[in-house]
Amino acid sequence: MKKFTSFADVPDYRALLQQALEIKQNPFGYQHVGRNKTVGLIFFNPSLRTRLSSVKAAYNLGAQAWVLNAGADSWTLEMADGAVMNGGTQEHIKDAIAVMSQYCDVLGVRTFPTLKDREADYSEEVFRKIMQYATVPVISLESATLHPLQSFADLITVAETKRKERVKVVLTWAPHVRALPQCVPNSFCDWFSEIDWVDFVITHPEGYELDPKFTKGARIEYDQQKALAGADYVQAKNWSSYQQYGQVLQNDPAWMLTPEHMALTNDAKFLHCLPVRRNVEVSDAVLDAPGSLIIQEAGNRTISMQTVLHELLK
Repeated sequence: MKKFTSFADVPDYRALLQQALEIKQNPFGYQHVGRNKTVGLIFFNPSLRTRLSSVKAAYNLGAQAWVLNAGADSWTLEMADGAVMNGGTQEHIKDAIAVMSQYCDVLGVRTFPTLKDREADYSEEVFRKIMQYATVPVISLESATLHPLQSFADLITVAETKRKERVKVVLTWAPHVRALPQCVPNSFCDWFSEIDWVDFVITHPEGYELDPKFTKGARIEYDQQKALAGADYVQAKNWSSYQQYGQVLQNDPAWMLTPEHMALTNDAKFLHCLPVRRNVEVSDAVLDAPGSLIIQEAGNRTISMQTVLHELLK
């Protein structure tokens, strides 16, 4: 593995998943891999789980880590090629990323979409520039369209808790108080539609269809109750419209996941990437139920990052 930006970068998901489960059993047993290595982490937007789990993952591997909040801890970065920099930006992205590559052995980058220009967001303008100028392997800590470390952690969580060989996994849209990007659901689809022991279903109101390139192989069901019937795992997440880009088309509170919804499932385990708007996206009763895996899932963010670092540094 040379980089980690999507499911397509993983040569063999079964081998990567097995490595993750082994690392979880012995998190300090691979420190030779990270010894005398440095992990760089750049954040263009706020983070809790990604930031902390990435630093912990580096330490678990015996590596050092530095964290930079772009624009806050650094000079303001210019993104445009050929720009005449006589305005408010002080350093060009090509220089900054080339220099940062001198200070680490692998570079993790978190960017975020504008939700205003679909073409710009889905072409991953910022992330592509970083990939272009970096001279070390790059890990996506979340981009304008995908969040692969979260999806890998979700897969680890399902794999270590499943009670039968083949499971039904449902991704359900949930209401929210603001427009959110499609990164997490895109990535969840990107991964789970490729897992051969998963029956994958996506449910959402009409108008919230995701980019078809990420939902290939999944069944889309507009009736939430039908989709939830017999589910073994339910992942809830809000996202704004892809077709009417960044728009909130409707916010029907009936889509908020409740115990009544979960009663339709096969005693399903519940997943959410966090942070979650309690009693807007999902009720307290679901989040705090014995079948909720949200904290275990968040803990596995360290394992997903540690496994990816292991593969890139070894």
